[in-house]
Amino acid sequence: MDKHLTVSHNALSLGRQVLDIEAAAVQALSARLDESFLHALDVILNCQGRVIVSGMGKSGHIARKIAATMSSTGTPAYFVHPGEASHGDLGMVASTDVFIALSYSGESQELLTIVPIIKRQGAKLISMTGNPASSLARLADVHLNAAVDREACPMNLAPTASTTASLALGDALAVALLDAKGFNAENFARSHPGGSLGRRLLTRVSDVMRTGKRMPMVPEDAMLGAALMEMSRKGVGMTAIVNGNNVVKGIFTDGDLRRTLEKNLDFGSTPVKSVMSENPRCIGPDSLAAEAVQLMEQHNISQMLVVDEQHRLVGALNMHDLLHAKVI
Repeated sequence: MDKHLTVSHNALSLGRQVLDIEAAAVQALSARLDESFLHALDVILNCQGRVIVSGMGKSGHIARKIAATMSSTGTPAYFVHPGEASHGDLGMVASTDVFIALSYSGESQELLTIVPIIKRQGAKLISMTGNPASSLARLADVHLNAAVDREACPMNLAPTASTTASLALGDALAVALLDAKGFNAENFARSHPGGSLGRRLLTRVSDVMRTGKRMPMVPEDAMLGAALMEMSRKGVGMTAIVNGNNVVKGIFTDGDLRRTLEKNLDFGSTPVKSVMSENPRCIGPDSLAAEAVQLMEQHNISQMLVVDEQHRLVGALNMHDLLHAKVI
């Protein structure tokens, strides 16, 4: 016979209580952070090898996430399972490494079994426990206290607040290391090249711009009609006006065309330079495409010319190109 579970009216209150308990646990860590945290940072910053993070059970899951966060923010790190470590994986640990061991009780037998080998190898040991008097805390070169007043579990048994606190403490380490190393957004994107962040931060104007025959341009002695034909052929909504050396003298855009139509000028006899916009917004090919987006939005334009250091035309760019490249 199937049993149907019903949600208690107390569930919402219990859910809020769990969040309050875990938030309080993290807040308490902030007030308790001391010189040990700085010591741990110093040990990791001076590490000539890699950071190895380890833990059993729920602490192991947190250890994996800490290693992943460090790796993506400029501190090479990886997870080693303590059970597997005692059966050969400990060979990955070198004297130049830092080993971070997570165990809330500080008495995880799997970790305590491999600690003597780690110490003998010469690797530095940082422990993260909820008991400063524990075996793991006493054996470590640096101990980080992640103690919580109570778990969020009503029975005070399931690791909840304690794992949240350990995770937050690991994040604090990773972010402090990031700052100390001068790790920036472009560095972050380099380790995330497949995502939208990578595209936005690593794509350069030269990767997106139109070049060669796709680049709209007319000489400065061209008539307005020729400029309109070039705009129509290239479909960018503008054309560059250049001199004999391809140096940009101006730009003629859809907006300029609308203003010109109001004057009833003759397209065949009106020089385009007489109605072009001088000193147009330009950008260099090595600039980030994200910078082009920012400039377009700031100046309420949808196209830009791309020029070299001598202000010679090398490309053209519009908002559609940036959308197509998924920079926006």
